[in-house]
Amino acid sequence: MFKSKGIMILLILSLTVGTVFAGGSKEAKEEKPVTLRYAHVGVATEIQTRYADEVAKAVQERTQGKLVIQVFPNSQLGGVSEMVDGVKAGTIDMAHHDFASLGKFLTDISVFNAPYIYRDAEHAIKATNPKTSPVLRELNDKLIQAAGIRIIGSHYRGARQLSANYPVYSPADMKGKKFRGVPVKLWMTMLEGMGAIPTPVEIAELHTALMTGVVVGQENPLQNIYAQKFYEVQTHIMMTSHMHSILCTFINEKSWQKIPAASRAIFEQVLQDKALESLKWTAEADKDIRQKLEEKGMKFIDTSNGLKLDEFRTAVLNKVFQDFPQWKTYIEQIQAIK
Repeated sequence: MFKSKGIMILLILSLTVGTVFAGGSKEAKEEKPVTLRYAHVGVATEIQTRYADEVAKAVQERTQGKLVIQVFPNSQLGGVSEMVDGVKAGTIDMAHHDFASLGKFLTDISVFNAPYIYRDAEHAIKATNPKTSPVLRELNDKLIQAAGIRIIGSHYRGARQLSANYPVYSPADMKGKKFRGVPVKLWMTMLEGMGAIPTPVEIAELHTALMTGVVVGQENPLQNIYAQKFYEVQTHIMMTSHMHSILCTFINEKSWQKIPAASRAIFEQVLQDKALESLKWTAEADKDIRQKLEEKGMKFIDTSNGLKLDEFRTAVLNKVFQDFPQWKTYIEQIQAIK
């Protein structure tokens, strides 16, 4: 009898101890956070830097520390090429940049940088959100297969506008004129569609090129136009909004899969929240910059005072379809997103 009781006590003790240790191990495992390294090339004052910082802060707060994102701005982990390659290799977990920066892995992903494919800033965000864009979901699957990289979100950093040392109302006003273009085929196509002669000039040399007449105009977001002091060498800004600058947030697929489902859902919601907030940040910044540019003497031309935006849109898209025929279906699908 005593022997049976002894055996029973030992059995109960062993089960109790096992349960305690098992529970302790499980709790320790659950408490260990997943940490991600997030790289980008933005400097302290940029909207893209605010976006990354606020995403990281909100994710850590809402997951109660179960998902920690360490942000490395200002090219700390390398330039664009090194950053993108690092995410592919998994040495960097995630990053953000232009869609075209992923074009070396999947050429068609660059379609999201094409001119005049978005109705407005809000449409640009919807068309680049994996939750609301069938086109992005399709290309995302191909990107995952090609490079092990998944696009998980996007944010807005403004529309690009034309500036010149004379007023421009339609593509006819740009015919035969030299306008500076980013030395990328898509930009050359766009400016040719606008009627101009695209002329590559490095951004560091652009102020001098505008001053000396090497080129008579250029295109950039308002914030860049102000920061580069182009108001000193240009008289007019045309609100063509020909390109909406959207930066995609992308992550190594293995890093994505190691995030627990609950934390991943919170992460996705934070990305969507901050994407919408970026629209407000940019609108506020552009309003302030426009006022400063007007105070510097620059005159603005938009649809209210003669800008023929439909002519620009039609001419540019016709040229894009001519030079990039493989994008026609994608662009039509993007434009159909409500």
